[in-house]
Amino acid sequence: MATAAFSATSPTQSRPAHRHRPLPSLTRLRAIRCSSVSKVPAVTAAATADPSPVFRSVAAFAPATVANLGPGFDFLGCAVGGGLGDTVTVSVDSAVAPGTLSIADVSGCAAAAKLSRNPLWNCAGIAGIAAMRMLGVRSVGLSLSLHKGLPLGSGLGSSAASAAAAALAVSELFGGRLSPDELVLAGLESEKKVSGYHADNVGPSILGGFVLIRSYDPFEIIRLEFPADRELYFVLVGPEFEAPTKKMREALPADIPMKDHVRNSSQAAALVAAVLQGNVRVLGSAMSADWIVEPRRAPLIPGMVSVKKAAIDSGAFGCTISGAGPTAVAVTDDEEKGKEIGSRMVEAFLRDGNLKASVTVAKLDRVGARVTGSSAVQKAM
Repeated sequence: MATAAFSATSPTQSRPAHRHRPLPSLTRLRAIRCSSVSKVPAVTAAATADPSPVFRSVAAFAPATVANLGPGFDFLGCAVGGGLGDTVTVSVDSAVAPGTLSIADVSGCAAAAKLSRNPLWNCAGIAGIAAMRMLGVRSVGLSLSLHKGLPLGSGLGSSAASAAAAALAVSELFGGRLSPDELVLAGLESEKKVSGYHADNVGPSILGGFVLIRSYDPFEIIRLEFPADRELYFVLVGPEFEAPTKKMREALPADIPMKDHVRNSSQAAALVAAVLQGNVRVLGSAMSADWIVEPRRAPLIPGMVSVKKAAIDSGAFGCTISGAGPTAVAVTDDEEKGKEIGSRMVEAFLRDGNLKASVTVAKLDRVGARVTGSSAVQKAM
């Protein structure tokens, strides 16, 4: 059984220290700012002297996410419902050396068997270790079980969901000592190692709803509140095709024309405005108007161009690639309409891409990562 150890006094250069700052005045914007180590002292949680576990085990679920949302490459994302996501259970384990974490089990989707059980190379393990380091855990060892509800390389934030669930489970095991921004940073440690330093998946998976990454250095994430009284449905159509994030990133241009930069910037701004106003039509239109990333990635996903056309022709307000793909995502304001749109998209994948596909119509997940179960610590008699 592989384990990973760390020193509670190890250097913190790899993890930015952070603190809360005043929130912006707009009522539907909530900012979380995390400053670099050179500007502020180490986070309070990291200085905590070896906390005792509050529970014997904690299970946490983190939802799937749609990153980029068209023109918002690496800085816009949202969480989606429908039961899509990963579950991580973290337990105090006397068989695991104090101050270390071991991966006991990986289950779920067919490809889950391919995942490493070395916690230094597993998304959940890396985030769990980062959370332990933040907390200063030294006296107990932890074992982690990962259940993959999301397929690998699907474009739905599979690695981020594992990381988000693990970070939350470790934090809650010790009484929920880590704040939401600390959880995001723990998840980012995982993303940095496996798919690149981007928070447009792990951010919404932890915080829920829509998020905007305003800055990566210093790190600042803003939650965008979609009005509670507005209907929004995501039509997620996943073909039987794997699109590794690394390969899809290699397809991106090193330089872009100024006119494309201007067009994408204006559409990304329109998308943010549409989220805050609850305007699904404008949201969809802006989501469909990516002039930089989608044109490079769509040809790598068989049938994607036809799938997008089928979605729009069927009444979707917009359609694009979810994250790095291959999942296609369309938006509408009616669930039954979403099912009809999904059927036409599935047909297009089969007809023009020779790919079987499945469809899920899901609402916006406004909650993010959450605890789904726990077991109390057994007290000595």
